[in-house]
Amino acid sequence: MSLHIFKETLKPCTNNPSSSSSLFSTSITPSFDPIIPRIPPKSSLSQQLLRLQDPDSLPPIQYQNAPKQNQSHGGGGYEEEKKKKKKSLNQKGLEGPVNRVSFSLSIQDPLSHWFCPRRVKFQLYRLLEHQREGVKFLYNLYKNNHGGILGDDMGLGKTIQTIAFLAAVYGKDEVIHSSIRKEHQAGKKDPVLIICPTSVIHNWENEFSKWSTFSVSVYHGTNRDLIYEKLEAYAVEILITSFDSYRIHGSLLSDVKWDIVIVDEAHRLKNEKSKLYGACLEIKTPKRFGLTGTVMQNKIMELFNLFDWVAPGSLGTREHFREFYDEPLKHGQRSTAPERFVRVADERKQHLVAVLRKYMLRRTKEETIGHLMMGKEDNVVFCAMSELQKRVYRRMLQLPDIQCLINKDLPCSCRSPLTQVECCKRTVPNGSIWPYLHRDNPDGCDSCPFCLVLPCLVKLQQISNHLELIKPNTKDDPDKQRKDAEFASTVFGPDIDLAGGNTQSESFMGLSEVRHCGKMRALEKLMFSWISKGDKVLLFSYSVRMLDILEKFLIRKGYCFSRLDGSTATNSRQTLVDDFNSSPSKQVFLISTRAGGLGLNLVSANRVVIFDPNWNPAQDLQAQDRSFRFGQKRHVVVFRLLAAGSLEELVYSRQVYKQQLSNIAISGKMEKRYFEGVQDCKEFQGELFGICNLFRDLSDKLFTSEIIELHERQRHEHGQNLNSKDGLTERGTNFISSEEVGATYSSEFETRASKPVLEDMGIVYAHRNEDIVNVRPGMQGEMDIGIPVNGSLSQPHLVTKKSKPEVSGKENISSITDRKRSQYSLLAQFMGMGELQFSKWLLSATPLEREKVLRDYKRRKEKVPNG
Repeated sequence: MSLHIFKETLKPCTNNPSSSSSLFSTSITPSFDPIIPRIPPKSSLSQQLLRLQDPDSLPPIQYQNAPKQNQSHGGGGYEEEKKKKKKSLNQKGLEGPVNRVSFSLSIQDPLSHWFCPRRVKFQLYRLLEHQREGVKFLYNLYKNNHGGILGDDMGLGKTIQTIAFLAAVYGKDEVIHSSIRKEHQAGKKDPVLIICPTSVIHNWENEFSKWSTFSVSVYHGTNRDLIYEKLEAYAVEILITSFDSYRIHGSLLSDVKWDIVIVDEAHRLKNEKSKLYGACLEIKTPKRFGLTGTVMQNKIMELFNLFDWVAPGSLGTREHFREFYDEPLKHGQRSTAPERFVRVADERKQHLVAVLRKYMLRRTKEETIGHLMMGKEDNVVFCAMSELQKRVYRRMLQLPDIQCLINKDLPCSCRSPLTQVECCKRTVPNGSIWPYLHRDNPDGCDSCPFCLVLPCLVKLQQISNHLELIKPNTKDDPDKQRKDAEFASTVFGPDIDLAGGNTQSESFMGLSEVRHCGKMRALEKLMFSWISKGDKVLLFSYSVRMLDILEKFLIRKGYCFSRLDGSTATNSRQTLVDDFNSSPSKQVFLISTRAGGLGLNLVSANRVVIFDPNWNPAQDLQAQDRSFRFGQKRHVVVFRLLAAGSLEELVYSRQVYKQQLSNIAISGKMEKRYFEGVQDCKEFQGELFGICNLFRDLSDKLFTSEIIELHERQRHEHGQNLNSKDGLTERGTNFISSEEVGATYSSEFETRASKPVLEDMGIVYAHRNEDIVNVRPGMQGEMDIGIPVNGSLSQPHLVTKKSKPEVSGKENISSITDRKRSQYSLLAQFMGMGELQFSKWLLSATPLEREKVLRDYKRRKEKVPNG
């Protein structure tokens, strides 16, 4: 069956003649025929999908309890039933934009957001438009015996879409035609396996209990043997297990004949050498589905590993993918790449995106529910390290351990033809870190001296954040505390008294003091402005010890806060979240970046601070999404704090590099070419890769701003038009003023700030991440993403759209967003509604109704230009 027929069958029902006449009503309740009122038909997704296979196998939809023609308008009991439904909705607190959804979506019927408790076991809600598309996408893959990836952003309902898809395939509806029920009973389907992180097992159970009638069991913990016996007895329809359980017991579970296998957080399958990936390869069903909001995190080759699991052979062999896609895309993104490299990369990019789109559906919040939210702005703020921090940082770089790594490729001092790392400098007995790492092996290990890289990087990051972090941790064993105290004495040198000694400070005032920490100095100024304006703040750090220091800082400043980290009990986390969202007195939520999991929907906060960056950009983006998700009613402003001139600048630059490669490979976007370095290529390590770059002294440089300035100069030299008022360098260095740090909308940040104000805040440079990485939705061309029925891969067909002219000058992205928001308000006024009520109407309106509103609005605007 063709995709066109499938879409036509699932078009909304247009049998209600009065729907169009009620468009301009201020109520969002759909209007009904005043003469022949009716209730929604007994139509479910499973019926409609089965109707696609054999349209004659099902009788026409019958409308139940419809009153006769000669019956009076007030009879029939329909209005009474309607009132009960509305009362039930109000009692359950489901007023507002509908986001709770069920799998019984009744795509053909626009009245499907009403439910009849008498005939359905569970409440029926209308799926959002992007969720309906997701269900159809998964179903289309399933019917063609394929697997695929649902790559929606976090918070767009991947779990609900999956349950809707499974319920449709398995006919899990209360009102199902007897012929369909007999078919399902006669040909009983094999069970479904869901593999997910341990932290979300309980959520999957809850969602299945809310929206379906499946028999669900959990293969995790001590009752595994009992569950496996039930599985063998065909008493389980859905089996949920954790990554760890499947990695250990995968050989047992892989012998089961599964109909569908679903992996939640599928990016965990990015490493082909992991035991989990090997265990998942043993699954025999071709219907493998992955759910993830971060399809690619670090390398393009991760795409191959993931897609080779969900759709084996879809991207060819590993070597073919590396040579045909990976290498050309990476080398084409070099800042000095020849024109032919760029041209080949563009061709391969479009080809790759076309192939991926056959097996992946990727949507962002901006594309789907952006019109229901006030937007997000991601600011990167480079804070000057204190003078003490700079001196300690330089001493750290001069340690024998790091010097051994920096000079590893130089000729050995013993005049041998070998390099230092191959000859006399493989071990560092006189170092500050190496002796402790090899206390049980004085001759060193097989990986020496490269085993020093990670410990040295951790120490540099600690110095960049706060000097207390390099002092001994009282929770460590005495031997490690002794070695850490010696290390602290070495790097503090003559400044040891100024740093408060080489042991952890017990002074409350000393820990909360900001004068020796550049980031905390900037944070102090920012927090004062935000709290005075009534903003609520999320403050993230990946280090628990840094959270302890920040907690003392908040107490000293008198801010009311909550805290959540890995030690917080799972059953108390939701209480903390609810308390923060509902309590006006709670001003700050202190969170560990690594304490993710489910339920951290902190939509009451409109300011997000990420105190320390992560090498993996997905970690920082996920932290931002704790606030920027459905239900957020304010503009979200994110501040990532980086220590200027430190390793953190390189961490952020690599984040940009990885995000750009991800946008190129997955979405086919155009990205600026900032960097000369090429990942995993020793010939082109450039400014990003290699040990020498990791341990380079950047204390007297503005590493990131210099790269951006160089890019802008190159654009000028090539004759490209660029308005100097909107240049990244000028806008970045004059980005924040003392009044603007608490501004609500991004357009307010355009005002210039004086240099003394920035210096007082300890900020040396800043820019918006949106100006560096292309975060706008869409791609260069629209592609035919239909799945071939025979499963073969044909050459992708690109239908290139006419590109819109680039926006220049003050017509930047933020101003476009403001203009759209203004137009949205005018449309709401035209409909006689508030913005929130208009959002509700949009969710329940059909495309035809929306088009009619736009046509009428334009006609009125033409008649009354100033109206």
